[in-house]
Amino acid sequence: MSKLLDEVVRELSRLPGIGRRTALRLAMHILRQREDDVASMVAAIGDFRTGIRHCVRCNNLSDNEFCDICADPNRDRSTICVVEQVGDVLSIEKTGQFRGLYHVLGGVISPMSGIAPSDLKIDLLVSNIAAGDIREVILAISTTVEGETTLFYIMNRLRQFNGLKITTIARGIGFGDEIEYADELTISHALANRREIANK
Repeated sequence: MSKLLDEVVRELSRLPGIGRRTALRLAMHILRQREDDVASMVAAIGDFRTGIRHCVRCNNLSDNEFCDICADPNRDRSTICVVEQVGDVLSIEKTGQFRGLYHVLGGVISPMSGIAPSDLKIDLLVSNIAAGDIREVILAISTTVEGETTLFYIMNRLRQFNGLKITTIARGIGFGDEIEYADELTISHALANRREIANK
């Protein structure tokens, strides 16, 4: 294999979810592209890496001091949805069901990975709540052990705010899932978050 091709494959395979075979296919695709198209892609990646910022209010990615969501005057500023990563914001926004603000933690507490509460943007969340008229905080954090640890840590930090409503997204068995294959934690959440149906 060409040394140049090997270097490109090695670098591409460092991306999450990209193995060597996929990296090789991507490299060959890049090779078939026009040089100016490849130059535009490389420039866009470089500009993104050097120019992207984090919103000073919610830690979401932004081109400016505030992200588009925080800058939008039509958003409900009394509700904050707390998520782990920027990708979670994108997923929730696609539904069109939430019109409040967000707060991106930047991960979850994970002692095994060396991630402590101080490594996350929890202090920023607390200071935003203290400074604003926040009535509800929705914790939209994954149901992993690390996610549950983070959820309970944040809940304890927010107990100082009297009258603040703290909720979590509903958890349990997904549509189309079979109970037989669900783990105990998932079934427990499903039972705890059961809802009443009409008795006809």
